[in-house]
Amino acid sequence: MNATHGASATLSTVTVGIGPVSFDDVVAVARDGARADVSPDALAAMAASRALVEELAEQPAPVYGVSTGFGALATKHIPVEQRVQLQHRLIRSHAAGSGPEVEQEVVRAMMLLRLSTLATGRTGIRPQTALAYAGLISAGLTPVVHEYGSLGCSGDLSPLAHVALALIGEGSVRDKDGVLKPASEAMQEHGLRPVVLAEKEGLALINGTDGMLGQLVLALRDLGGLVRLADIAAALSVEGLLATDRVFAADLQRLRPHPGQAAAAANMTRLLAGSGIVASHRTGDCARVQDAYSLRCAPQVAGAVRDTMAHAQAVAERELNSAVDNPVVTLDGRIESNGNFHGAPVAYALDFLAIVVADLASISERRTDRFLDIARNHGLNPFLADDPGVDSGHMIAQYTQASIVSELKRLANPASVDSIPSSAMQEDHVSMGWSAARKLRRAIDGLTRVLAIEALTAARGVDLRKPLEPSPATMAVIAAIRERVDGPGSDRYLSPELEAAVELARSGALVRRAESVIGPLA
Repeated sequence: MNATHGASATLSTVTVGIGPVSFDDVVAVARDGARADVSPDALAAMAASRALVEELAEQPAPVYGVSTGFGALATKHIPVEQRVQLQHRLIRSHAAGSGPEVEQEVVRAMMLLRLSTLATGRTGIRPQTALAYAGLISAGLTPVVHEYGSLGCSGDLSPLAHVALALIGEGSVRDKDGVLKPASEAMQEHGLRPVVLAEKEGLALINGTDGMLGQLVLALRDLGGLVRLADIAAALSVEGLLATDRVFAADLQRLRPHPGQAAAAANMTRLLAGSGIVASHRTGDCARVQDAYSLRCAPQVAGAVRDTMAHAQAVAERELNSAVDNPVVTLDGRIESNGNFHGAPVAYALDFLAIVVADLASISERRTDRFLDIARNHGLNPFLADDPGVDSGHMIAQYTQASIVSELKRLANPASVDSIPSSAMQEDHVSMGWSAARKLRRAIDGLTRVLAIEALTAARGVDLRKPLEPSPATMAVIAAIRERVDGPGSDRYLSPELEAAVELARSGALVRRAESVIGPLA
């Protein structure tokens, strides 16, 4: 369902129905503080499936999650008078996370996705419990979730249990201002009442892939901007290193018709259109026959990243269309156990993205390094220094890039190939999807920094080519950088300049500045 404007002039409301929420919905709740509501059709679907759960709860035959224990304890039948205790003890025992707090945007994304599954009517939860869950989101109360605790199977149990703990008035939350408070106190301040869970509800609140999926959605949104920035940084490097744009021609790309490659090459052609620097050496007396791979093959690498993202997006969209719980209430009224909580599909996509993030950063660092080597930078000073020897220029900026790229290569090691059995061997194969998601978030931060340093270094190199002029698009990008970082000169305290470039990269300002000249990039 799409976000609609609520009563507030500043915050929208995402209405969750039987159908899937969108990427935009997830971002609106996670990053923009949007409220959440549940549609009438979803409330009706939940009421119908809840009636089936309550009917089965009265029968003597055991039903997993309704009248039994959990995991390896599923063989124990729970009498009616202990079933409320069963649900609350499930939440308390599973809220076993450790380590630093997870970012609030991740927790809010996870909450919206769990609410979306509840709204399908396939989990057997009561409508009032789903509305209470939506109330936490709308009040801006974010339960404290910890870094460690999820094996990605049965879904993100521990992270979701920390959220459910707040729903029953226990544990801690952060309010919309980030202030840490006891959940009971924060709920009272917002007129919310803790939920007393009924049969099946504790399990329905924690048995899903929502944590890893939320992080996949946010990662794809971030990477959508970073692949465009990669093309911009590469175009700046092509200019600054006196490379050619002829290799990006559309007819050459059609000889190998990967869609991402075509998009990246088209971007670079548009970014370099009208470049005086490129035109200056497009002459018969140019002695160089071919550019280095890091320049010539930029669209092939950035394009393959795009194609990998397209696969990951398809996985995410299928997962957004899923109702992940165990057991589930089927459309014909059965309550059946299943294995849909296994995080393998999402975990593989997260790991695949970590691989391409590392490689995109790697090719960026190689272009930066070429600027600093007098044997390869075609007439620029060593390390782009103003007075080489007295000045070191951008020598150590490349060290910073290299240290990040090395870390990204370690983070590219897939988490999903690992599995440690749990629950007395009942859960004997797990996905580690949460771990894959956590390392991808760190990798995206690293890629942002590497691309920012390339853009900053390439802008310096282009400036040093004056009086030759760059293209209108890259000139606009350099102007955006110069609003925060001075041009070439003697050595200055470099770390603040790097951080300013990182902020321009992270905020999307550099991409927007290029697009203000040539229109949207692919």
